Amino acid sequence: MRDALTERLAPLFRAVTDSDGAPVVICAPDHTIVYMNPSAISRYKKRGGAALIGRRLTDCHSPASCELIEKTLRWFRESPGHNRIFEFHSDEENCDVYMVALRDPDGALIGYYEKHESRNPETGSRYRFSDTE
Repeated sequence: MRDALTERLAPLFRAVTDSDGAPVVICAPDHTIVYMNPSAISRYKKRGGAALIGRRLTDCHSPASCELIEKTLRWFRESPGHNRIFEFHSDEENCDVYMVALRDPDGALIGYYEKHESRNPETGSRYRFSDTE
């Protein structure tokens, strides 16, 4: 049974993920896709979008990519301090892509996700609350 704190925090964590403009695909350690935020569903629409939830991430990747994913999971399992690894830089989106471990409070690996970090500086005005300001 989930405790009261978990019950209160779960909707907040989902809201954080859903509001992220970058795609977030969360997987269980067996590579089952357990969650995709709206950005990920849109990004991977041609591959099935929300229908990918419940399927294995490794079914959507080449054998070479699957080997790198497996190698990364082995590294994550080696130490609770192994939590993030650089995958590649996307010139098209000017972002760095990382694979990130998800751990329970005891440090056990409970899943992973891919994180996109933009290198583009913000061009909008600071604290612009409407288009008329």
